[in-house]
Amino acid sequence: MIRSMIVSTSLISALCLGAPVLAQPVEMQQGVANQQSAQTRVQDDPDAPELTSEPGSVVVLRGLDKVTARTRDFQAPIGEAVEFGALSITVQYCRKRPPEEPPEVFAFVEVEDRRTDGFGVQAEGELMFSGWMFASNPALNALEHPVYDVWVIDCRS
Repeated sequence: MIRSMIVSTSLISALCLGAPVLAQPVEMQQGVANQQSAQTRVQDDPDAPELTSEPGSVVVLRGLDKVTARTRDFQAPIGEAVEFGALSITVQYCRKRPPEEPPEVFAFVEVEDRRTDGFGVQAEGELMFSGWMFASNPALNALEHPVYDVWVIDCRS
C-alpha cells in the first residue's frame, strides 16, 4: 500500500514538474507480464478451443482510378491474375477471422504494372507491390502507384 502510494506520488510530482516519465510502475510491468504468460498458456493448451478460420478462395478488392476518381469493386480468385486499369493483380492467399474474434481480413497481394513499348506491344511489367494488405487498416501497407489505389475489402470461400 505504502509502496503504491510512493509510486503514485512520485509519478504525479514528475508529471506536474514536466519531467518525462520513462519507467512504468512495477505493478503495471507485472500486469503486462501476467497477460503475456496467460496468452502463452492459452496457445499451448491442447484443450483450448480452435478460433481459426479457413483460407478463402476469392478476394474482394476495391480499386480507385485517381485520374477519373472512380472506384470499382472486383473479385480476384486466389492464384489468378486480374486486371484493373494498367495493373495486373494476383492474390496468393487470404483469410478472414471468424466472428468470435475481432474482425479482420488480410491477403497477400502482388501487383504488377503492365507496360507497353509505345506501339501497343506489351513489355515486361514492373512489380509495384508484393506484401500483406489488411482491410481494417489499408494505409498500413499500401500500394504506392501514381494512378491507382487498390485495397482489400473481403475474403470469401
